[in-house]
Amino acid sequence: MKENEFVLGLMSGTSLDGLDMALCRFAKAPQERWTYEVEAVQTCPYDAALRKRLATATELPACELVRLDAALATEMAGMVNRFRKSCPVRPQLIASHGHTVFHQPSAGVTLQIGSGAILAALTGITTVCDFRTADVALGGQGAPLAPLGDELLFGSYEACLNLGGIANISFREKGLRRAFDVSPCNMALNGLAGQLGMDFDRNGETARGGKVDSKLLDRLNGLAYYRLRGPKSLGKEWFEAVFRPCLEASASSVEDKLRTVVEHVALQVAAAADGREEERVLVTGGGAWNGFLVERMQSHVRRKLAVPDAPTVNGKEAIIFALLGFLRMRNGVNCLSSATGASADHCAGAVYPGKTGGNSRCNMQNARCKDARIQDAMRLY
Repeated sequence: MKENEFVLGLMSGTSLDGLDMALCRFAKAPQERWTYEVEAVQTCPYDAALRKRLATATELPACELVRLDAALATEMAGMVNRFRKSCPVRPQLIASHGHTVFHQPSAGVTLQIGSGAILAALTGITTVCDFRTADVALGGQGAPLAPLGDELLFGSYEACLNLGGIANISFREKGLRRAFDVSPCNMALNGLAGQLGMDFDRNGETARGGKVDSKLLDRLNGLAYYRLRGPKSLGKEWFEAVFRPCLEASASSVEDKLRTVVEHVALQVAAAADGREEERVLVTGGGAWNGFLVERMQSHVRRKLAVPDAPTVNGKEAIIFALLGFLRMRNGVNCLSSATGASADHCAGAVYPGKTGGNSRCNMQNARCKDARIQDAMRLY
């Protein structure tokens, strides 16, 4: 793939807010880095039915999970085709993270649904997906994958912190890019907000009005994961089996639990960010808009937390996956063993050719949509 060709990065995170899309292009920069230009960024929320289905995906029988894989890809393809209509340029490539259902690297398992084959078929655009499986097969955690983008695109910052469903951090140490998942973040906060009838706690105002439950805070901070050295990663299974039961065992109000989780995340971020020589920490992801969370993090972190412009906050992970797909098509390294613990740096991602590349006029009315199996999946919703 050539420089300055447009790539559409897609990111569906564990916070379930929707599909982040970033249309961008890349050009070589000095010192083995890349520059990027964003043409457009957009987040398409999932409807309530799809969000519920994704939230319970780990409990589905195998056949239902396969149907959900197809249904999600079909929905994503529709979002992509609508997004394309609003953009003055067409992407030559789609790079899709997919939506993580299972992530158990110690068992050699990671699964992201949202079929790349269906995406390529329904958009007509060559699609790269399944970025994590190869890393797990090489003994890595399969996560985080963003550190390569942090290094190549955002290397002017000493560290990069992403506050998504799970908070993760990357930084340079002894000439290598290191990274690990820090703690649950929006996965926990949004779940608690949902108990109050909210999709999320806007600006952290509900948490701000609560009180810290010191007993719950000590229990959360004492979880064994936080004593592990990186590389290490978290998944929904760990959250459901370990973190969530701590919240459910507490008799505190939901407001106090929100306040306590905010303090827990802030303390874990401080433990991850301090102890090195970072001067500025780039903060992105949906949690960057939680003013109270950022305020509490800054009160514990000695380094300067820098929240950038809205397209970078909202689209950074989609931008980075666009880069990973771009590098995949150039047969370049797009996964760092120093960040994931794999046996070697490598080039990851499965490629599904589009009908005629990025110039296809294929849309959701394409004959491929008439495939009976895809129609069955669509009828789930």
